[in-house]
Amino acid sequence: MPPTPTPGHVWAHVGQPFTPPTPRPDGTHPDGTHYDFIVIGAGRMGSLLTLALTRAAPHARLLLIEQGGLPNEEGHTILAPGVWTTAHLPPDQHPAAHASRTLIEELAQPTPRPHVTLHTHAAPGSVPSADALAAHPDSLALLDPGVLTHATTDPHALTYRPGTLALNAAQTAIRAGAHLMLNTRAAPHPGGLVTAERLTVTNTHQIVTHETHTLRARHVILATGADAPTHAEQHLGIHTRHARAYQQTPHLNAPSTPTSPTLHHAGLTLTPQHGAYTLHPAIHHRDPHGYTPTGGHLTGVPTGLRRETLEDLVGLMDALPILATPALHLGRSLSDIPGSWIALPHGHPHHPPTHEPLDDHTTLLLGGPHADTLGPHTAQTLAQQLAQHLAGT
Repeated sequence: MPPTPTPGHVWAHVGQPFTPPTPRPDGTHPDGTHYDFIVIGAGRMGSLLTLALTRAAPHARLLLIEQGGLPNEEGHTILAPGVWTTAHLPPDQHPAAHASRTLIEELAQPTPRPHVTLHTHAAPGSVPSADALAAHPDSLALLDPGVLTHATTDPHALTYRPGTLALNAAQTAIRAGAHLMLNTRAAPHPGGLVTAERLTVTNTHQIVTHETHTLRARHVILATGADAPTHAEQHLGIHTRHARAYQQTPHLNAPSTPTSPTLHHAGLTLTPQHGAYTLHPAIHHRDPHGYTPTGGHLTGVPTGLRRETLEDLVGLMDALPILATPALHLGRSLSDIPGSWIALPHGHPHHPPTHEPLDDHTTLLLGGPHADTLGPHTAQTLAQQLAQHLAGT
């Protein structure tokens, strides 16, 4: 029986002293390395990768660094839909989706929930919308079955909380020996170097650097979500084709039940949550560099919804009349509507999660819009590749 691993350390705040481990010389870094792997970013993708590395390379020295807390509340992980379905994936991606599902079931306590795609005409495998939603009258009341005449249902779909997935993945990795440093701003540099600035808050509520450490790793994985391409360019001087977009998740105060299905039409996903719905609007394209989200106007009244999202929802009001009622929370400013930047791998909203080497010691890992369904498998695949590389050095 293999020995029980020694749990890793967690440095949550600057009151917990941190001393870098004794460097271990190797052929790659003559001056020695502190860690085999440093993962920057404890969102969903970084946490999943950290766990996968503990399983693929159980003897590796591993450090996960996060600028905020766990789970990360500043990025997209907390606001992601948390919907697993193969309804909108090509068949060649189904094996990866099912591999991801296994990890989701292990880590996130998902809820079986049908996923219903609504159509304006008959489609392969579809039935009349009224029939598809006959058991869910509250859901049927959201749409006009004379416009959205047909529907296809994925009865095997799941919903889960991506934040729970990230939290449990990181905690499981720590129990397996990975170390975690929170409230620390990290930046990669050529040669496997990482500067780690431990942050604290002053009496005037300013975030300042308490101490800085320079760490060396055999391999650094940049998993900072939508900010990762910018970090690669700023700190490594490497330009990538990846992009980002700002997605808002407005609230729809229409009744839902624990068995209500997830609804999808024209890129818009309506996810039942807390007895109502959260809307996840379509992402059409990247936002240009320097773009600042601003609210739009509806009948001359300022709203918190960005203009592009507001136009999309107005265009869907005939098909989903509930959107034309006060049930849709519009807000008055951008701060009234939850939103986050989401990574677009290769600059495309429909591209699956990806990873790519930036230099000999650094890899970029991105989730994006399909991270709910394909992200865990992508992290697992990268971990296996990194473990094989470590074993060969």
